[in-house]
Amino acid sequence: MLKKLLWVFAAIGAAASMPPASAADNDDAVVLVAAPALRDPDYRQAVVIAVPIEGNRHLGVIVNRPTRRTLSSLFPEHEPSKKVVEAVYFGGPMSRGAVIAVVKTEKDPGRGSISLTKEMFLAMTVNIVDKVIEETPNNARYYVGYIVWRPGELRLEIDRKLWHVVNADTDIIFRKDTNGLWDEMMRLARAVTAQAGPLDRFVPAIH
Repeated sequence: MLKKLLWVFAAIGAAASMPPASAADNDDAVVLVAAPALRDPDYRQAVVIAVPIEGNRHLGVIVNRPTRRTLSSLFPEHEPSKKVVEAVYFGGPMSRGAVIAVVKTEKDPGRGSISLTKEMFLAMTVNIVDKVIEETPNNARYYVGYIVWRPGELRLEIDRKLWHVVNADTDIIFRKDTNGLWDEMMRLARAVTAQAGPLDRFVPAIH
């Protein structure tokens, strides 16, 4: 039943445009912190986890935009969804009807997931998200929508100083209260810039 609901929900948000998900055996994910100069309403004061995907593109989700909806409100007939106590998050402006998940696990959830770090995966496909909800519902955070950067686009945005870049960390992504997260990450990003110089050492996969 959930599988059918997810397909319907994804179709509403044009999830047919979702980029192919392929596992990457690396720790290339980074956290992007929107600079004050980034005034687009979708990204203003956003904290994003981003990872390279095939085609020399990058994919990410905003981690500090909780909504007022829950999985159980989206899928009221699906019992496992009722076990998820956290709100669903707004992941980005693309395919806002697509439900994806960041899963806290050291085990690859399966085909259709992308490695973020050694203990985090991004579940992109209906089957994998369905499996996570059924088996380990509270070991994940769920998002509607995501962000995709075209080849070279993220590198250009970083060069324009629209994003600060820091290392990806599970505690950042799964922080319970995201109020004030942007301010905290801005302080961290500035400290990293002052201590480490060029941020390229944090973004080997951003071309």
